[in-house]
Amino acid sequence: MDIRKLQRAIVDGLEDVKAQDIRVFNTSHLTELFDRVVVASGNSNRQTKALASSVREKVKEAGGEIVSTEGEDIGEWVLVDCGDAIVHILQPALRQYYNLEEIWGEKPVRVKLANTSPFSGARASEPEDEDEDDDSAAPAAKPARKSPARKSPARKTSAK
Repeated sequence: MDIRKLQRAIVDGLEDVKAQDIRVFNTSHLTELFDRVVVASGNSNRQTKALASSVREKVKEAGGEIVSTEGEDIGEWVLVDCGDAIVHILQPALRQYYNLEEIWGEKPVRVKLANTSPFSGARASEPEDEDEDDDSAAPAAKPARKSPARKSPARKTSAK
């Protein structure tokens, strides 16, 4: 399955159950095991389980396969292995504690998320995803501002 189609199916599944703070990262330069890591938050055990179920359903509908799912028995952190993409669905406290974005987030992938406006006609599954080679996906770091050099008064040395 094409990686862009897979990540679109994953994001659509997450959005259908109102996942929060969805982030997609290109990991192909870090490991050969998978090409994407998707991190999202759910507010409760019930929601994280529902998010994982929705992701599985959307990926299967798109023609992808689910390798495995872990953590659904408790629901605080559910991992869905979609082969070329790994989906981490965590409750906010665990997400903050484990900070997966620090580990995998070197190359964010810009993905069009559904507009939250109820009057919007746009759907998240429109082909607006940016490819991983797009360097504009991550905001460019601004160069450090240099403060104007202050001239220090010349010291006078007096010979006594």
